Amino acid sequence: MNYIVFDLEWNQSAKGKNCEVPGLPFEIIEIGAVKLNSKREITDKFHCLVKPVVYRKLHFMTKEIVRVTEEDLSHGRSFPKAVRSFLNWAGSEAIFATWGQSDLTELQRNMKYHKVLGLLKGPLYFYDVQKLFAINYEVSKVQRSLEYGIDYLKLDKRYEFHQALSDACYTAEILQKIDMEVINANESINVYQNPKSKAEEIHAVYNGYSRYISREFSSKEEALADKEVTSTQCCRCEKIARKKIRWFSVNAKNYYCEAICPTHGYVKGKIRIKKTDEGRYFVIKTIKVSSESEMLDIKKRKESLTARRREKRHS
Repeated sequence: MNYIVFDLEWNQSAKGKNCEVPGLPFEIIEIGAVKLNSKREITDKFHCLVKPVVYRKLHFMTKEIVRVTEEDLSHGRSFPKAVRSFLNWAGSEAIFATWGQSDLTELQRNMKYHKVLGLLKGPLYFYDVQKLFAINYEVSKVQRSLEYGIDYLKLDKRYEFHQALSDACYTAEILQKIDMEVINANESINVYQNPKSKAEEIHAVYNGYSRYISREFSSKEEALADKEVTSTQCCRCEKIARKKIRWFSVNAKNYYCEAICPTHGYVKGKIRIKKTDEGRYFVIKTIKVSSESEMLDIKKRKESLTARRREKRHS
């Protein structure tokens, strides 16, 4: 088993979020990776530039951040050749690690555009080093930058940031510093390739929380009408927990509830509704250990939202 710590750099449409090609807001232009063995020792490195075929002119923000030129990229590999080379180098037993979720999502999105997504079957289990760093060293949920992590750990800044191989090396160095128990207890799941059927749904139990990832539904209403989506099981014993505060929405995507397990006490639930590139919907439900004080806070939040919505309707 090897850890493959990788980083990507990408270009984007000159129109920003209003991308010229539906389904491809960002085009990968550089791949950098570091291979670590089971002891987290660095054994190999990978790097290549990718020749863009969609957004050939570098966006002004990309020019400011990434230290490559259009001339450099014109000599790069095609994306299908680059990703095949990367995955062959990584090996079939690879476990990916990245700083945050976005690199793994954009890798799959680019693979889908180039019709080679079949090379990487998902959903993908991986290690989010940004999250692991926060769990290991901080109590806040703030998403820190890679440079912040390097500064916090007082590691040498030997390379320039915002270069794929450099950032992969820095991410690997931080991964080497994190307690192995934290790593093993906090695996992440990237759901760009989400479950398509009931048989593919994911039920994962971790230390202090559980996660359910549903199949696809045709609408949000259909998803929320599903009994398994809205059920609440204790994340410790997996028995049904009775709802104290029923599911309520804070916006169009997130829903919360509080429940109580007769054996293990309060648990809190969160539902996130995700939309696929094809316009269908699926649910990520997380159940965590809670407390009476958290239950009261959620109750106040629900009452406040209800009051504001009532006032808005009356006005």
